[in-house]
Amino acid sequence: MTLVDIEVGLQRRELDLRDVAESAAKSLEDAPAREIIRWAVATFGDRLCLTSSMSDALLIDLVSRIKPGIDVLFIDTGYHFAETIGTRDAVRQVYDVNVIDVKPSRTVAEQDRDLGPRLFGRNPDLCCYLRKVEPLNRALEPYLAWISGIRRDESPTRSDIKVVEWDAKRQMVKINPIARWTQEDVDNYIADNGVLVNPLHYDNYPSIGCAPCTRRVLDGADPRSGRWAGTGKTECGIHL
Repeated sequence: MTLVDIEVGLQRRELDLRDVAESAAKSLEDAPAREIIRWAVATFGDRLCLTSSMSDALLIDLVSRIKPGIDVLFIDTGYHFAETIGTRDAVRQVYDVNVIDVKPSRTVAEQDRDLGPRLFGRNPDLCCYLRKVEPLNRALEPYLAWISGIRRDESPTRSDIKVVEWDAKRQMVKINPIARWTQEDVDNYIADNGVLVNPLHYDNYPSIGCAPCTRRVLDGADPRSGRWAGTGKTECGIHL
């Protein structure tokens, strides 16, 4: 097989996957989350994974009921709250999934040495790229599709997401099975199914990221207002 054959094959795969995503986005728009997940499992098999920030295990609970043993990618930035690491450890014990710790190429100490301390305060976009976006991009390479737990009601930047999308940046399919869910839907599912929840949620942290860049939120405030507070930053870059 020549290099040209390989390149043509990759281009064909890209076009085929994009067609699959666009067709599924239309046919599954009004489908329940479980039906969307069943479609993803039937379509991609073991080339499917999901990502989790360990804010809660809702998505893990949903998906593992349909595909036990699925790979769960957790980005271990080196800056997580102890409660987030504890939630990850509990997920490993409670759910039938394969949690994979995805780590940046540099440790926090090495990043401080090379780029100076507290990069998250000086250049949060670069810090997020180095500790979240780039490691996830590497970890997703073996897969054809990934499942995300983002929802339309979380922020204006997510209001138009589809239940199935073509992830052009990574050249793969992205599935958002709970895109249409509201916070009430989330709360009800967690309560009805005894889903593991990061204990920080009960201490006014409705949206949980890295410890240096996450603050408590006042009652009634935007749930994501505690993320990168005062910087104007609203997304880490994974979903943009």
